[in-house]
Amino acid sequence: MKISVIGTGYVGLVSGTCFAEMGNQVICVDNNPEKLAKLQNAEVTIYEPGLDIIFYRNIAKKRLEFTDDLKYAIKNTDVIFLCLPTPQGGDGAADLRFVLGIADDIGKILKEENINDFKVIVNKSTVPVGTAQLVENNIKNHGFTNFAIVSNPEFLREGFAVEDFMKPDRIVFGTDNPKAAETMRALYEPFVRQGNPIIEMNTASSEVTKYAANSYLAMRITYMNELANFCEKVGANVDLVRRGMGTDSRIGKRFLFPGIGYGGSCFPKDVVALMKTAKDNDSELKILTTVDSVNHAQKEVLVNKVLNYYNGNIKGKHFAVWGLAFKPNTDDMREAPSIIIINKLIEHGATVAAYDPAAHETSEYYFKGKIRYAENEYDALKDADALLVLTEWNEFRNPDFNQIKEELKQPVIFDGRNIFAYDKMKELNFTYYSIGRLPVLPE
Repeated sequence: MKISVIGTGYVGLVSGTCFAEMGNQVICVDNNPEKLAKLQNAEVTIYEPGLDIIFYRNIAKKRLEFTDDLKYAIKNTDVIFLCLPTPQGGDGAADLRFVLGIADDIGKILKEENINDFKVIVNKSTVPVGTAQLVENNIKNHGFTNFAIVSNPEFLREGFAVEDFMKPDRIVFGTDNPKAAETMRALYEPFVRQGNPIIEMNTASSEVTKYAANSYLAMRITYMNELANFCEKVGANVDLVRRGMGTDSRIGKRFLFPGIGYGGSCFPKDVVALMKTAKDNDSELKILTTVDSVNHAQKEVLVNKVLNYYNGNIKGKHFAVWGLAFKPNTDDMREAPSIIIINKLIEHGATVAAYDPAAHETSEYYFKGKIRYAENEYDALKDADALLVLTEWNEFRNPDFNQIKEELKQPVIFDGRNIFAYDKMKELNFTYYSIGRLPVLPE
């Protein structure tokens, strides 16, 4: 198929590259000159494991190209994917100006160029219910009617996006147009050859499905975080509780790991956007209001542990931080707990040296010279009073604990991701604070 992808952000670049990998001709469109120059020079502009290999391969095979010419892309493709940002607006609702603006541009092009071919316009951006109708109206306002709108939400995990796209658990799309539905089935069938379902529905149900899935997962994480805080109060170990819960087939093992709150580009804004849409429709989702509130509070739990340990005074203290990205295998810092935690430490008069395998450059936007960046995890430890673990990168899981002790002024660790074994911290005689477990306090 001939496909255009409008927007080369995280979703757009992964989607376009993976569609090309399946033999489709893909034109990716972006209006950011700096990003476009890199893409046209075969430079991957996001950190995502495995993406670079298929990116280079499909550029070399001339199945994947990049342009800022929207008219060229619209005229030469049959399926047009909208992969545009929908940032959170001031009122919590998703900001649709980019999606609706491009829809208006597409309508103008289709009419002015006298294009008669049937076009499938696919909304892959995360948008509130009713957006498909708004996009359709913006295009029809220009007098072009030979098209159909499809809602096709993405369910990509950062760090595993290529795997998720190439081998999806399911494909969800919504449309009322049989021809568009046939096109979508043909496009996605090569991705589900092992039998995973293609689930068809109307556009409103498809739009709600994306928000419903993300908000439910955010709720699971938040429940475990609150439960972890409770476990500390009563002397329980949340790791054991999690294992006892997760083996129940009705519950399952995933998204039950406690920590310092969820972040990223999806969960925070999607929860708030769904809350706003529900309230606007007189159907308040009270459970999500609590989820959002608890998650904000959870991002300060580790700071409170640090302050309590130092009797409320950390002025002049120096801390090492391992991990800045909101999760491992990405450089994404959007809504990352590390932003809140590090800024709180600095507000209390502390200094910070940080190391992250991928998010150094991205994090500079958020910290603006307020922290020192280390060359590696051990360099960050030099002259530090304690270590804070904020992202569970694999390379942090089995470090040289003797070197950690040698570099730190005192063997003190605040583990916001529970990546170290509790019994091992006892054995090694660390002072160790984690989430949902009693502290290890050497005698």
